[in-house]
Formats: sequence, structure tokens, C-alpha cells
Amino acid sequence: MKKITLVKSLIGCKKDQIATAKALGLKKIGDVTTQPDNSCTAGKIHKIVHLIKVEEA
Repeated sequence: MKKITLVKSLIGCKKDQIATAKALGLKKIGDVTTQPDNSCTAGKIHKIVHLIKVEEA
């Protein structure tokens, strides 16, 4: 499992990056979600890696 925290604002981001953050359950700075460690989640993380902090949970 991966613990994902949104650390930067979504304001000014591309629409697909905002949609990816929302798909992970991140809406505002400080939101934290736990996601399974699979290839689908890895792709989402790679798309918005500059906006989030990822830790092993």
C-alpha cells in the first residue's frame, strides 16, 4: 500500500492532472489517501509526482 499526500495546489494544473488527483481521492492540500501498490496506481502517481508526496504504508 502507498500513502499519498497532496502537497502542492492543483490551481494552474492541466485538466488531466486535476482529474488524476481527484481519481486518487485528493482534493485539497494536505489530503491523504492510501492506494494499492499496482501498475494502475503507479501510472497515476507518475502523472502528478510533482504535486504529491508518496510513502510506503
